[in-house]
Amino acid sequence: MVILAFGLVYLFWGSTYLAIDIAVQTIPPALMCGVRFSIAGTIMLAVCAATGRRIFYSPKQIALAAVVGLLLLMGGNLTLSYAELTVSSGLAALIIAITPLWFLVLDSLLLGDHHISGRGKAGLLLGILGLFILVWPQLVWPQLKSGTMGHRELGHREFWASISLIAGSFSWALGSVLSKRWQSGMDVFSSTGWQVTAAGAGNLIFALIAGDLTQVRWTARSLSATMYLVVCGSWIGYTAYIWLLEHVPTSKVSTYAYVNPVVAVFLGWLILHERVDRFILAGSAIVVLSVILVTSAKVKEKTVVRELPAVEAAGD
Repeated sequence: MVILAFGLVYLFWGSTYLAIDIAVQTIPPALMCGVRFSIAGTIMLAVCAATGRRIFYSPKQIALAAVVGLLLLMGGNLTLSYAELTVSSGLAALIIAITPLWFLVLDSLLLGDHHISGRGKAGLLLGILGLFILVWPQLVWPQLKSGTMGHRELGHREFWASISLIAGSFSWALGSVLSKRWQSGMDVFSSTGWQVTAAGAGNLIFALIAGDLTQVRWTARSLSATMYLVVCGSWIGYTAYIWLLEHVPTSKVSTYAYVNPVVAVFLGWLILHERVDRFILAGSAIVVLSVILVTSAKVKEKTVVRELPAVEAAGD
């Protein structure tokens, strides 16, 4: 089951970058995410109820699931959808490969008192270098190529889109770690249904505020990509991911982040003819190396000397 779940996450999530890139061409990001997650979450809960799974829990349990869903699928996925209006799907996947670095930091802070080894610290610094190489050409190269204001503004948009992906990856990692910490006895599939439903509601509210309904163009191509995201991204990929968080250490689950870019870059080059230059090749190699260093680094628990109560110490 673990091998199957990893395979599903590796394959389908790598392809979702391409599907998002296609969907947001005519459907604004927030509306696309709202439609995607509302359909996926509602049907997931309905299937859980139809198969005899419990779906109604205490308000606190549902609220915790909603917070996790918003961090993952609004803070993380909506940010990605907006960024792909500006940057390529392959580059977006490569930048998000920094996620395991956030996992390591948040694991130490939220799941226990740990010490990051020298290899892990070296991986963190190497990851920052790799990201710098990835995003630097997006800011500088368009300006060097042309002195027009339009190109300078485009370069800045690409740069800030890249920065937003780093923030989105942090939100994703935080939601994942909290999902593991807040295991509250909910059925994993029902919990996933509530997470996705909450994200759908949050994205739809954001879409209404942003006026997405006045900008949307419903095309067969974009709708097909959105439905692919519902089935393969949410029902299959996301459910497999949440299941893995329940059964496998987060440092191992996070390995999807350096497998997905390989799939995303290949599909982006094959189908959308996205550019793959020396900066992307060099930056991606450094990021992947840094992630491997971090995820393979030993994370040691700090030993804490416990003081005995006065009476117990006197007895000794």
